[in-house]
Amino acid sequence: MEDINEEVKNLRIRLEEATRYLRISELVKQREGLEEEMADPGLWDDQNRGKEVQRKLSETIEDLEFHEFLKSGIEDLETLLELVDEEGGESLQGEIESGLEKISGKFDELEIRSLFSGKYDESDAVCHIQSGAGGTDAQDWAEMLVRMYSRWAERRGFSIEMDSISEGTEAGISSAEFIIRGRHAFGLLQGERGVHRLVRISPFNKEAKRHTAFASLYVVPFFDKVTDEIVIDENDLRIDTYRASGAGGQHINVTDSAVRITHIPTGTVTSCQNERSQHQNKERAMQILAAKLLDLEHQKRQEELAELGGEQRQVDFGSQIRSYVLQPYQMVKDLRTEHEVGNVDSVLDGDLDGFMETYLRWLKEKET
Repeated sequence: MEDINEEVKNLRIRLEEATRYLRISELVKQREGLEEEMADPGLWDDQNRGKEVQRKLSETIEDLEFHEFLKSGIEDLETLLELVDEEGGESLQGEIESGLEKISGKFDELEIRSLFSGKYDESDAVCHIQSGAGGTDAQDWAEMLVRMYSRWAERRGFSIEMDSISEGTEAGISSAEFIIRGRHAFGLLQGERGVHRLVRISPFNKEAKRHTAFASLYVVPFFDKVTDEIVIDENDLRIDTYRASGAGGQHINVTDSAVRITHIPTGTVTSCQNERSQHQNKERAMQILAAKLLDLEHQKRQEELAELGGEQRQVDFGSQIRSYVLQPYQMVKDLRTEHEVGNVDSVLDGDLDGFMETYLRWLKEKET
C-alpha cells in the first residue's frame, strides 16, 4: 500500500497544479458574471452575443465540474487509505486501485488540454478536403477521409455541418467543405493539415494492382462573426450563384441558391450550398472566407519571422504528413512524429486521438 499512498500524494500535487492551470478562482467569478448575463432578457436580441455567452458559460461550468471531479475523487481515495491504516481493511485495495486508475486517466486528459497554447485552439474548425493525384482512387480516398473525420467528430461528441460537396467524375468526391463544432476542435485538427497518402489494391483497377492515391486536408478556425482581425473589401470579391447539386443534404433545392465567393487578390475560393436561402449561403461563405484569409495572414507572418531569423523553413502545408497502407501490409504512420498504428480499419473509422495527441506533444517539444 506504500506505493499507492505515494501515487495518491502525487495526484494531490497534480491537482494543485491543475487548480492554477485552470484558474479556478477566476472561473468561479466568471461563472457568476456569465449567469447574470444569461438571466438578462435582452441578451438574445443579439443572437451572436447570446450564443457566445452560452458557449462561454458551458465551457466554464465544464472546467469547474472537471476540477471538482478530480478533487472529490482524490478525497475519496484519501479516505479509503485512512480506513486501511486505521482498520487494516486490505479488502479495500481493489477499490482504491480502480479509483486511482480512473482519476489518473482524467489527469492524462487534462495534460492533453494543457498542450493547447494557440489563440484559436478552442475554436470550431473549418475543414476542406481536396482529392489529389490518383484519379478515381483519389476521389474515393477523399470521400473516405470525409467519413473518417466525421466518425472522429461523432466519437468526441462534436457536431459536423457539411457546407459543400463536389462529386467525383466516376466515384467519390472531388472536394468537400464542412465545419466541425466542438471545444478544441481546431486545436486537435490543426495537426491533420496536409497531404494524406493511401496505398491499396485499387477497386477501380481491373488488374487488381496496388495503387497510390493522395488527398489533402486544410483546416482553419471558424468564427461565427466575421472577425475584426481581417478586413474584406467587397470590391475584391467575385460572387457567383449557381444551382446546388450533389450529396448536400435535405436543404438543397432547385433554385440558384448556392454561392461561390472568390477573393480575387489571393485566389481564395469558398462556397456554400446547404443553407435554406441564398442570403444564408452567402453569409456562411463569407464566414469561411474570413477564416481562410486570416490563416493566410498568419502563414505570411510566420514566413517573415523565419526569414528575419535566418531560418530556412519549409511550410508544411500541402506536404505529405501521413501514409495509410492497406497493401502489402497494414499500417498507418505519421511521417512527422513516427506514431504508427497497425489497425487501419480502426483509424479509418475515426480512431485518431493517438495521432492528434502525439502531434501536440511533438509540437510542444519543437517549440521548447
